[in-house]
Amino acid sequence: MNSTQIRHYPTILGAAHLVILYIFIQTVVDFPLAIWDYYHGTEYLSHPIKKIVLSLGSILFILYFAYRKAQTKISRLFPAKRFNLLIFIPILTFLAAAHVFLGEINREVERVFPAPPWFWELFARIFENDFGFWGALLKVAVVAPIVEELIFRGVIMHGFMRNYPKIVGIVVSALFFALFHLNPWQFPATFLLGLLLGWVMVITRNIFACIIGHSINNLLVLLSIEYWEEMTQFSFFLLEKEDQLTISYLVAGFSLVVIGLLATFSNKSNKQLSS
Repeated sequence: MNSTQIRHYPTILGAAHLVILYIFIQTVVDFPLAIWDYYHGTEYLSHPIKKIVLSLGSILFILYFAYRKAQTKISRLFPAKRFNLLIFIPILTFLAAAHVFLGEINREVERVFPAPPWFWELFARIFENDFGFWGALLKVAVVAPIVEELIFRGVIMHGFMRNYPKIVGIVVSALFFALFHLNPWQFPATFLLGLLLGWVMVITRNIFACIIGHSINNLLVLLSIEYWEEMTQFSFFLLEKEDQLTISYLVAGFSLVVIGLLATFSNKSNKQLSS
């Protein structure tokens, strides 16, 4: 690939710099607070005002930084073209099916690299807030999808789709998205989600489609944590593991086909309307 043809921000190197910068901004505040809390028995690190200020401040800085570097319109950095809303149905079925076989993959990863106790404590703390489940819902299924999609499927995919073949943009942005979570135990799930959402951005050119798709995924995870015992009573989870996996693979594959068909029909309709 001729490097002189690469003109749009960010390139792969620029995206790596952006992700590292975002992580650094949060770490440079969190680390001193963690040390202070450890030696003084305080809880500044988990203080809600600190979290809001840090999260909002860091994301606004990163987005402004990327906007200035990209030198383009907001509408191009975060596109919002028309798309078929029915696409969320196969996205939902794909993600629900994927969680089944991802569970098996995660168990293999856990067997090779056992997760430390603190990792599981992070999941337990999801519900540790003043608003219980609803606070977790806001944090996991609303705030996180908006912030992460603006960066990964917005800013990063904006540059990747213009500098590289679409498949390269999808795979590399998914890799950055998975590495951003900074742990190997989430890598399979976040990488697969990144691949799906990168593809959704390519076929819809709509940042809101990616945000909602991300939100659906996180909501499924949240519900599975909160209501796992009740879910295991469904007939599907009473099947043999091999049968569960076979069904999940078939549903996931069929869902991807439907997503592709809906995107194709939607793009054809948009072209007819614009002509």
